[in-house]
Amino acid sequence: MRGQRLVCGSILAACCLITSCQVTQTSPQKKSLKIGTLLPITGDLSAYGTPMQETANLLVKTVNDCNGVLGQPVTLVSADDQTDPAQATQAMTKLVEVDRVVGVVGAASSAASSAAVAIAVRNQVMQISPASTSPIFTERANRGEFKGFWARTAPPDTFQSQALAQLAHQKGFKSVAILAINNDYGNGLVTAFILAFQALGGTVTNEASPSLYDPNTSTFDSEIKKVFAGEPDAVLLVAYPETGSLILKSAQELGFLDGKTQIITTDGMKEANIAKLVGKDTQGKFIVTGILGTSPSAGGPALEAFQKRYRQVFKREPAVFDPNTWDAVALLVLAAEAAKETTGSALQSQLQVVANPPGQEVTDVCAALALLRAGQSINYQGASGRVDLNPQGDVVGSYDVWTIDERGKLQVKDTIEIGGAETSK
Repeated sequence: MRGQRLVCGSILAACCLITSCQVTQTSPQKKSLKIGTLLPITGDLSAYGTPMQETANLLVKTVNDCNGVLGQPVTLVSADDQTDPAQATQAMTKLVEVDRVVGVVGAASSAASSAAVAIAVRNQVMQISPASTSPIFTERANRGEFKGFWARTAPPDTFQSQALAQLAHQKGFKSVAILAINNDYGNGLVTAFILAFQALGGTVTNEASPSLYDPNTSTFDSEIKKVFAGEPDAVLLVAYPETGSLILKSAQELGFLDGKTQIITTDGMKEANIAKLVGKDTQGKFIVTGILGTSPSAGGPALEAFQKRYRQVFKREPAVFDPNTWDAVALLVLAAEAAKETTGSALQSQLQVVANPPGQEVTDVCAALALLRAGQSINYQGASGRVDLNPQGDVVGSYDVWTIDERGKLQVKDTIEIGGAETSK
């Protein structure tokens, strides 16, 4: 055996001399980027989940059509969280432990993201949500729970609560009662709204015990009667389309939507078909006509180009969180290209680098990738906003004020800035 090794060594040495040792100089191929989506294809947020998934697919196709990441195609693995925290936990576990993704876009529901993020952090997978807005994530980030493996492209509800309070104050509402879904999204918004509305001189009539409903129930009569008691100027409904539409339908049948109390709501109910979901009254009028709501403005530098691309492919307008989804996936692929590595820790280290100044401002994801390949630094400017991320992984922005007109169409009327100024659109 020793003699054989000497002979083999001599042959290998001779080969190296002849070939200039090409065998030892061959560099290993970069591992391709594999990311996942954790979105509500079914469940209470399914109206948003399918368009969000299609948007993620479109971003990945766009990137792969311009040479992918590190010269290889990006792989996208999708998982349905069913708008359910338990299912989100299972789906995230599969994405991380079986599919071996290094980054995840999702979830939409704050409760689903809250359940899944511990798995991402433990496995050093970069999670970035396009829609989870609960303030609890900022608090957990401040406590150091996420170790930088969490970010989101939608601003936290501490900001939306201020916008809602300003909207109520602007409309002259002195008293507001609250009916909210009992999860991270609802609880976070309720707490922040009470503080913001009281700071403006308003009264929350059920402050001591806001009406919270179980997202798994289908009858809401007792909660509705309680929240409308005393005829407050407005009722703040924090809900998702599936359960929120049932609540509004029941409120109409119980005689509470007679014009005395205004309904105000949040981004969770901003769905293009909400008027059809709720239905019409006995006079043939859409029940939700005149409802007022807020949602994060999608007004980033890349919005117009994104909308054009989206319409060309899907023959419809983007849904509320589609620009945020586009940006979330874009940040992951850009972080991988910047890091020259496809691990979760590499994505985590470069996410804020590609999202924030300094660096050349760029709105097109393929142009951004080209700049990174050329060794330049970038500051990605998104469709949902400038997507500058703070140390907690939060973005900030302005809020649209939306309503439903007599035709059942969703219309954006105004914009409320976080600082408090309003400007008409």
